[in-house]
Amino acid sequence: MRLAIQENLVSGLDEALAAGFDGLELRDADPARDVAAMRGRAWTSCPELDGWLGDFDPGARRRAIEGLRRQLEGVAALGGTGVITPAAWGMFTRRLPPFAEPPRTPDEDREVLVEGLAELGAHAAQLAVALLLEPLNRYEDHMVNTVAQAAALIADAGSGGLAILADTYHMNIEEDDPCATLAAHAPLVGAVHLSDSNRGQPGTGHVPFDRVVSTLRDARWDGILSVECRLRGEPAEAVRECGAYLRGLVS
Repeated sequence: MRLAIQENLVSGLDEALAAGFDGLELRDADPARDVAAMRGRAWTSCPELDGWLGDFDPGARRRAIEGLRRQLEGVAALGGTGVITPAAWGMFTRRLPPFAEPPRTPDEDREVLVEGLAELGAHAAQLAVALLLEPLNRYEDHMVNTVAQAAALIADAGSGGLAILADTYHMNIEEDDPCATLAAHAPLVGAVHLSDSNRGQPGTGHVPFDRVVSTLRDARWDGILSVECRLRGEPAEAVRECGAYLRGLVS
């Protein structure tokens, strides 16, 4: 069970461990930074990049791919598991004004994503880690919104170095039955972001985390659970309450 913290990693790790978590999810998997403290405690990275895997601009897309390659190398050096990326975030949506059409067709979107996933998946496989493709909700991305869509892209890319990051906040919006989706795709899900329906910490909204955890347990799933959310209430207390709530579910 991991906690996503962006600021001071050493103090953040201490805070996470004290709250019942096992480590951190990084924003930058740089093995030269705090390597002694992070080794074995940083299994995943969810980086901020100069571009997106599915960027409309070829130059920005190439920068994103190169950035993800470096992140994969960093996670591997830290003894981690994988690097998380959506197709894009906030780049385009058909669901909000001005309701325009994107500059690529769906087939062209797919071609771009499969090409990038194939390259990154091959690199990840060589490093014995995974690139984790994250579906986002319809208001944040127009290309990959459901776990099934991510699974289809991964199948087309044909690399063993690819997996899915399933986020309960996005699933709450996009999936007809999030738990049934997790059960159906469990072998391809490498990690799960836990975030409640209000984007707050688990236990503050209406996502049924008891069912989520039991679904993963019934599927004999052994991936990474991490918390990526906003905090409701006083931050330090919210982290402690979240850790206790989730530890009670997974223990």
